Amino acid sequence: MKNILTDEKERTRFLKFAFVGVIGAVIDFGVADLLTNVFHVYLTIAGTISFILAIFSNFIWNRYWTYPDSRSKPLLRQLIQFFTINTMGLAIRLPILKFLGDLLTKALYEAPWLIPFFPPKFLADNLTLAVAVIIVMFWNFFANRYWTYNDVDLPNVEYVTKV
Repeated sequence: MKNILTDEKERTRFLKFAFVGVIGAVIDFGVADLLTNVFHVYLTIAGTISFILAIFSNFIWNRYWTYPDSRSKPLLRQLIQFFTINTMGLAIRLPILKFLGDLLTKALYEAPWLIPFFPPKFLADNLTLAVAVIIVMFWNFFANRYWTYNDVDLPNVEYVTKV
């Protein structure tokens, strides 16, 4: 039996899922920047639109590239499941951005050293975003793998029991 973390097919799916996530992030940030900076749309509205577009992009890429063998569920049902998982991921992300961001900003402003060319707030924001993205990526992958794409065969999972 193989462990799900060491199964080559699952590792490939995870890497594809992560790559699709990068595409989604580019869409999310790009659309939000375009709407706020060019069309002067409020960030909350622009961020909502960009988030929804990124989810649709990620869903399409994941359904047809990461999980091409996932076709037993109706498209709309799978989209709703994917959207639900990603919205829950957003709910995980927001408190991380708020609380860790404030903590890191304060810590970096009080740090006895400075990194040239990068203000503490910029560094704190980017470190916080990186942490949030990594945590939510794992949530999104595993939650989608076991709910949205559970029609795709899982590798035989090795269970270890202590005697």
